[in-house]
Amino acid sequence: MVREFANGALRLRVLRYAAVAEVHGALLAEDLAARGHRVSPGTLYPLLHRLQEAGLLKSRTEVVDGRRVRRYRTTKRGKKVLADCRAVLAELAEDMA
Repeated sequence: MVREFANGALRLRVLRYAAVAEVHGALLAEDLAARGHRVSPGTLYPLLHRLQEAGLLKSRTEVVDGRRVRRYRTTKRGKKVLADCRAVLAELAEDMA
């Protein structure tokens, strides 16, 4: 049960980071690690793809120093889901206090 909650929290953090600014996988992994989420590329990139397939993230590819970099941003739908989840989390926090 704790693992499921942590996985949900990870998805919400990804949506939040991508709502604030465009992100790419390596930067996102660093930010998540700073918050205690040790996420391997084998976990992070499929998560990003699933969120994109669900219409919560959009991406674009650019070339930086000869390398392709995919950058992600939260969609309008993703921002709505994030806001709804924040409301649920606020209720939960209030109930747990």
